Amino acid sequence: MKFGLLTAILEGTTFEEAVDFAAENQLECLEVACWPNTGGAKRRYAGVCHIDAEALTEEKAKEIIQYCKERNVEISSLGYYPNTLDPDLEKRKQYIDHIYALIDASSMLNVNMVTTFLGRVPDKNVEENLEIVKEVWPPILEYAKEKGVKIAIENCPMWFTADEWPGGQNLMTSPENWRKVFEVLPYDNLGLNYDPSHFVWQQIDYIKPIYEFKDKIFHVHYKDIKIYQDKLNDVGIMAYPLKYMTPKLCGLGDVDWGKYASALTDIGYQGYSVIEVEDKAFEGSLDNAKKAVKLSAKYLRNFIG
Repeated sequence: MKFGLLTAILEGTTFEEAVDFAAENQLECLEVACWPNTGGAKRRYAGVCHIDAEALTEEKAKEIIQYCKERNVEISSLGYYPNTLDPDLEKRKQYIDHIYALIDASSMLNVNMVTTFLGRVPDKNVEENLEIVKEVWPPILEYAKEKGVKIAIENCPMWFTADEWPGGQNLMTSPENWRKVFEVLPYDNLGLNYDPSHFVWQQIDYIKPIYEFKDKIFHVHYKDIKIYQDKLNDVGIMAYPLKYMTPKLCGLGDVDWGKYASALTDIGYQGYSVIEVEDKAFEGSLDNAKKAVKLSAKYLRNFIG
C-alpha cells in the first residue's frame, strides 16, 4: 500500500507546500483537495483547493507532475465531496460540472482517479434515489471511462446536521446500498473510497465488506471514530450522530487498525491509503494540523510499514 494524506487538513498551504510536507514526513502520496477555487463548501474540512481544476492547463499539469516526481510524492486522487444529487438542480449542475473538470484534470495529471460522493436527495427513500442515480451518473461514468479515470465513492452518510436529514447526502452508506448501486451502475471504473470509521457509528462490520468488495476498493481512508456510550444511552441512535460520536486520530477511537490493515493485506490491496484528519482536538492552527498528521502516521506505520 502507498501511504499518504488527504490535503484538506492543510488549509492555508499551497499545493507545493503540501507536497513538501508530505516528502519531509516520508508520505508517499496525496489525495489532493480540489474544491472550486471560487469558494467551496462551508462545512468543516471542505472547500479547500490545492489544485484549481477549472484553470489547469497542460503546461501547469506538467509542472505539477515534475514537482511531485522530484520529491517522490504521487497524487493518489483528486478529491471533491459535494452532494451530486442535490435537490436544488442549479447546485447539482454546479457540482457535476466540477466533477467533469476533475475528470479532465485527473487525466491531464496522469492521476486517473477522482474521489467523491454519489450524493442523495435527503427526503427521498433509497428506491427513489436509485432512479435518480440511473439518470445522473451514467453520463459522468461514461465520460470518465473515455478519459481512463476511475471514480471512487466514499461511504460517508453525510447525515450529521439538521439540514442533511432525514436521509443524508450520500447513498453509498452500507454494503446493501453498494450492491444496489453497482447493479444499476455496472461500470468497471466505479468503486469505493473505503473509510471504516463511518461503519463504526452505524454499527456495521467494517472488516467483512473488505472481502466481498475487494475488487471495488480503489482508494482507502484512515480516520478513526469514538463512540461515547453514555451519550448514546441518552440520545439513542436516531439522534444526530455528532451527539454521541466524534472523529478522532487513528488509534484514539474505536477502529481496530490491526484487523483493518490485516484484511487489506489479505485481499492483496496495493493501492493508495491516506490519512484523513477531522479530530477537533487538533484544530486551531496549521501547526496543530501538521502535528495530527505526524502522530497519525507514526501510529499507522505499526501496521502498514
